[in-house]
Amino acid sequence: MSSLADLKDLDLDINNIGNWPALAKAIVIAVACVLVVVGVLYFDTNDQLDTLEKVQKEEDNLKIRLTQRAKKAAILDQLVAQLEEMRTDFKKLSRQLPNQTEVAELLVDISQTGLASGLEFELFRPSPEIPQDFYAELPIQIRVTGRYHEFGTFASGIAALPRIVTLHDISLSRTGKDTMVMNATAKTYRYLDSEGGQ
Repeated sequence: MSSLADLKDLDLDINNIGNWPALAKAIVIAVACVLVVVGVLYFDTNDQLDTLEKVQKEEDNLKIRLTQRAKKAAILDQLVAQLEEMRTDFKKLSRQLPNQTEVAELLVDISQTGLASGLEFELFRPSPEIPQDFYAELPIQIRVTGRYHEFGTFASGIAALPRIVTLHDISLSRTGKDTMVMNATAKTYRYLDSEGGQ
């Protein structure tokens, strides 16, 4: 049986390994196995671990994206319905904006609304259009004389017109016992289409 004393007297000639005691052979084999395992871990497994880590990070990112898209997909029908409702509302509202040929008719409607309310026009002056994003604004300077309640009737009549007309910069001043003057800017709006704003 080999002992540690045999290892001290060991002839370390690699060519004579077959004659080495069993303990020395076992140590050499164990060291060789450890070196093989360390080599495999160092040269092969580390690369695989790096690749695994990258793939796991990619998997985590894909899971996050999938969760986000699943949330969006869950409300997709609701968003589509909301978009369709917005398109319908936009069409309704754009119909309330006169086109180029309807502007003159709308100006007549505004003046007739004032006259029907009992007001007298001292000034009715349309200004040039002011282009905005998708519509043009047409301001009209007006000065009318009448009684307080007639101004209220006029404002209600303007609000009831089928086209959008708004009153801005309103100022009232008394001219007599029962009469007043109103200066204001009435604004109507015209939809500008994508083919040059007509």
